[in-house]
Amino acid sequence: KLIFTTSLLLGTTITISSNHWIMAWAGLEINTLAILPLISKSHHPRAIEAATKYFLTQAAASTLVLFSSMTNAWHTGQWDITQLTHPTSCLILTSAIAMKLGLVPFHFWFPEVLQGSPLTTGLLLSTVMKFPPITLFFMTSPSLNQTLLVLMAILSAALGGWMGLNQTQIRKILAFSSISHLGWMTIIISYNPKLTLLNFYLYTLMTATVFLTLNSFKTLKLSTLMTTWTKTPALSAMLFLTLLSLAGLPPLTGFLPKWLIIQELTKQDMITAAVTISMLSLLGLFFYLRLAYCATITLPPHTTNHMKQWRTNKPVSAMIAILITMSTMLLPIS
Repeated sequence: KLIFTTSLLLGTTITISSNHWIMAWAGLEINTLAILPLISKSHHPRAIEAATKYFLTQAAASTLVLFSSMTNAWHTGQWDITQLTHPTSCLILTSAIAMKLGLVPFHFWFPEVLQGSPLTTGLLLSTVMKFPPITLFFMTSPSLNQTLLVLMAILSAALGGWMGLNQTQIRKILAFSSISHLGWMTIIISYNPKLTLLNFYLYTLMTATVFLTLNSFKTLKLSTLMTTWTKTPALSAMLFLTLLSLAGLPPLTGFLPKWLIIQELTKQDMITAAVTISMLSLLGLFFYLRLAYCATITLPPHTTNHMKQWRTNKPVSAMIAILITMSTMLLPIS
């Protein structure tokens, strides 16, 4: 485990600190190879299937990254990441990074992989593994095709919202929420890349909170989430707030990136895009509310035939406490 986590950190660091395309590609490869054993750790057919799907999509995406950088080098003689100027290689790179991140139309692998892996690995997959591709987006953002990015972003927000409505598995719901959040990050990348990074950091914060809380509850389905209010009531109440923050409701942290992104889009005269993506985030609000409802609002006279769980005496870890505080109260930093 130590080797795998250090390789993860190493791959991420190599990618985000590189100037040369080959170095960035090598970092992405190290990352992929380090996370694979963590996904397939439990010898369950579902986990093996998830690892295989993950490996195939990431290998294809890495190949496309290499291909786009070689095309660019062939036409311009530049191997520098910020000098990606050839339009064809920009298009190929956009699709490759969309594959890495799980943006629509390359999103099909992500919910499956997340469903097949344990909660802590799921947390790594939806936060740490998204960071290197987003930094590549950040470095090449001036030369990318804006229309394509906005289209992919709106589609991601739409599909992430719609497909999450019908799910009962918590990991799949979180996967679709991740897809719609990535839509919000992508729509602004070519206009104000710093906002993308801000959105990513806050999303990482809130997702980490939700995953770690669920991990301490040991819940994977909505039906088991309904019985956890007896275990640690205070933590359930805070999970409710964190989920609403992830949905982007105003007094909480999650509202901050959405607010700044909508403001920037209106500055760029993209009113229709701003309205569309705001409306589509209401779909996400629906399934976050359902999660929150299952976590806290279903009080004793509910009809599930589960045994009541014993209240646990073990204290909530300080990490979760700090993360919850940050993911609900950071709005004033705006």
